[in-house]
Amino acid sequence: MELRGARVLLRPVTEGDRDALDRIVREPEVAVWWPPPDTYDGKLAVTLDHEVIGAAQFHEETDPEYRHAGIDIFLSARHHGQGLGTDAVRTLARWLVGVRGHHRLTIDPAAANTAAIRCYGKVGFQPVGVMRRYERDHRTGLWRDGLLMDLLAGELV
Repeated sequence: MELRGARVLLRPVTEGDRDALDRIVREPEVAVWWPPPDTYDGKLAVTLDHEVIGAAQFHEETDPEYRHAGIDIFLSARHHGQGLGTDAVRTLARWLVGVRGHHRLTIDPAAANTAAIRCYGKVGFQPVGVMRRYERDHRTGLWRDGLLMDLLAGELV
């Protein structure tokens, strides 16, 4: 599976991508929000001109009464602020809605991650509410709030 955006390409992570992703997730600007994952299995490499610049993942709730999908993403700090995260999230969202048939998507950044929240808003995600003490900060061990955002298929920008 390859998903082409306006500038980025999302594709399954390969063994050769792991070192680059390990370096990216340890960058201070990324590590503040993302702990190093145990595995990159099932994740998608976000690439720009054949260079791995981050990773995205999705999960699908298959219960027909609650069917929806969720998205997560991280990008190298040197690629922040260039619209590449927006392109990657929009590309994955279009696939989840158009091909996988989801009517609703969720994303749950840390409530303090204003850059991510701004990025997701550009795709059409809207704040639903703050989830208090939602996730543990892997660096400090303290709980931090998360912002639940969702997007309905017709709201995809």
